[in-house]
Amino acid sequence: MRGVLLQCDVPTKEFILSLNDSKPTNERFVILDLDDTRLFVQPTVVEWLEKRLKEFNEENTYQPPRREDMR
Repeated sequence: MRGVLLQCDVPTKEFILSLNDSKPTNERFVILDLDDTRLFVQPTVVEWLEKRLKEFNEENTYQPPRREDMR
């Protein structure tokens, strides 16, 4: 079976697993959950995952208020 090995931190892995669990059974993409930081996934979802992870990171990155906004 062909796949892609993903290595990431624990929170990112949990996010990926939640995306996988939200799909119908026949559309799930995680082939193996290897350990705390590694997943083996179907190669067809890599681009989609990169896009979702970028969106997730942008939504969850702290942006300190600008000085102008504090007035």
